[in-house]
Amino acid sequence: MSITAEDVKARLSAVIDPNTQKDFVTSKSIKNIKVEGGNISLDVELGYPARSQIDAIRSAVTSALQGMPGAETVSANVYSKIISHTVQRGLKLMPNVKNIIAVASGKGGVGKSTTAVNLALALAAEGAAVGVLDADIYGPSQPMMLGINGRPETKDGKTMEPLENHGLQVSSIGFMIDPDEPMVWRGPMVVQALTQLLEQTNWRDLDYLVVDMPPGTGDIQLTLSQKVPVTGAVIVTTPQDIALLDARKGLKMFEKVGIPILGVVENMSTHICSNCGHAEAIFGHGGGEKMCADFGVEFLGALPLTMAIREQTDSGRPTVVAEPDGPVATIYKEIARKVAVKVAEKAKDMTSKFPSIVIKND
Repeated sequence: MSITAEDVKARLSAVIDPNTQKDFVTSKSIKNIKVEGGNISLDVELGYPARSQIDAIRSAVTSALQGMPGAETVSANVYSKIISHTVQRGLKLMPNVKNIIAVASGKGGVGKSTTAVNLALALAAEGAAVGVLDADIYGPSQPMMLGINGRPETKDGKTMEPLENHGLQVSSIGFMIDPDEPMVWRGPMVVQALTQLLEQTNWRDLDYLVVDMPPGTGDIQLTLSQKVPVTGAVIVTTPQDIALLDARKGLKMFEKVGIPILGVVENMSTHICSNCGHAEAIFGHGGGEKMCADFGVEFLGALPLTMAIREQTDSGRPTVVAEPDGPVATIYKEIARKVAVKVAEKAKDMTSKFPSIVIKND
């Protein structure tokens, strides 16, 4: 009895992708099935970066097919293909940027910037091309967190090149001002500066641009949400009731402007004593998960409050690069995979497929 392509599909419909929780056939990941006698070859196309997952996925697929009667050799080519997804209605995608992920919080001091930079580094570690836009004009922190000094270069006098470290392309107002200089600007000036940072930086073929949003839900955040083509937003909070109160407002703001919430990250979830290792929920417990249940969004993960995270970001080597195989970096990477999967599940952007219609009066 010879094996057919339909037999291969039927077999793989029972194999679940551990990251999407869907089988590879339903998710349309299986491509180019070829069967020659007992020799089977196929491609497995993942819509999210998955460098650390490829071997396990290849093993799961080949194991399932090797068990088929008549199967001799199985070759599975597993790779990632990240595409552009839909943004707010009426906005066009930025050139050279496939997806923009906004990392936001209702209030300051909840570890939003630390989460943003480690999320970006985790996506890059999985093989994606990633950039970071430091949109916090009043308190830019990404230059310090990423250990980047210097001024951006310009090749044409109109645009600037992003600075780079740890495999990330980065743009920040912090590269252009003295670290001790306060930004005494009103809202319209801040919005203009942010627009210039975003549009006049020569991003190079990014799969994801992670935007470290300023804290709050005021005019600056609202204008950004309406002008920047955002694929989805990640909300960062702590378990503390007062932080959750503001995080809920941030979530509602994104909903009102048509930006999907990719999920919620609970930072400083438990304090780990550096002497004895005792864990204590000093800011409360379960607040982030309850918020997710209330709004029907995904709980992406909880991060501990540890001295190491603070020391690593202060030194310009955030956790994902300082301890890439450590337990905290593992949590960041799990959060990044969940975010990338949520983005991949969104509708594909089709605006580039439609021609512009120009009406001329002859």
